[in-house]
Amino acid sequence: MTTLFTSYRLGGLTLPNRTVMAPMTRVRAAAGGLATPSMATYYAQRATAGLIVSEGVQPNAIGQSNPGTPGLHTDEQVESWRPVTAAVHANGGRIFAQLMHGGRVSHPDTTGLRPVGPSAVAAVGEVFTPTGPQPAPTPRALDTAEVPEHARSYAEAARRAVDAGFDGVELHGANGYLISQFLSSNANLRTDRYGGPIAGRIRFAVEAVAATIEAVGADRTGIRLSPGGTFWGVEETEVRDLYTALLTELAPLGPAYVHLEATADEELLVALRRAWPGTLVMNPTLPMGPKQTGRDDADHWLGLGADLISFGRAFLANPDLVERLRGGLPIAPVDEATFYQGGDAGYLTYGAHQYAA
Repeated sequence: MTTLFTSYRLGGLTLPNRTVMAPMTRVRAAAGGLATPSMATYYAQRATAGLIVSEGVQPNAIGQSNPGTPGLHTDEQVESWRPVTAAVHANGGRIFAQLMHGGRVSHPDTTGLRPVGPSAVAAVGEVFTPTGPQPAPTPRALDTAEVPEHARSYAEAARRAVDAGFDGVELHGANGYLISQFLSSNANLRTDRYGGPIAGRIRFAVEAVAATIEAVGADRTGIRLSPGGTFWGVEETEVRDLYTALLTELAPLGPAYVHLEATADEELLVALRRAWPGTLVMNPTLPMGPKQTGRDDADHWLGLGADLISFGRAFLANPDLVERLRGGLPIAPVDEATFYQGGDAGYLTYGAHQYAA
């Protein structure tokens, strides 16, 4: 019988359990997008997860969304990540880097560059900048000839990730960032081969995955998706057809997994499970919603055919989450005030001893 604690073969890795630490922005990188010793401690503390997926890492300079996020586009950044991956591996863990190109969700005050996107349509809301939140600027629409370069940026960052010791990468195709913007019917108003009907809107995602697989191998490549999600003002029409077509195009490429967020109703998500022949990671709880994923959510989705279950905020406050789930112990709540404040408080200060049953 499959349980959360049954091992699982994911590409070239054997996961000791089916828990995945979901990618979560923590904005604690050093200047220059460098990983830090605190980040090494943070991820190593959570190495009992079957798989860790890192916070979003920008694949190029213009792809940086928030201040304080790490990158994988310079030699110095690669060098800074090596102690992080080494610490996770020393503790017996496995870690993928999430590659996150912000697209239009960025600001010149953060990057020194005008953001780019599928079309000259601003995101809805305020973006973080070094001087505080500011309205999202109108991006520059990418020329057709430029689009493949940004698809390849994921592949180039993936090569650097493997060089830095990561076991693989997850392309951030969700939550209103660049891949999600191309999938969108209101952020993507293009009339060339990257826009218009479903076949055009999925093209960028497929090309980014294909380039990454060519660079580092299918076993080291996953993608995260948020079907029907409305983050940063994106809208998607024909959601079922859109994502069924995307999964159909991705299947022959054989990526290690697809990671779905619960941004659509259960019926649609189950239909996408049936449409996807490979490994499915399910995140049962809405990102930034009020609820932490628990054991009941995990068991429910394993019963519906998911292979792996990702946990977000529960892993922040519970470095020993796997042991707590296994033993039916209390899951500590997270302190939301410390999500993005920087420093080690609310980052390294959670410990198993604080929540003895």
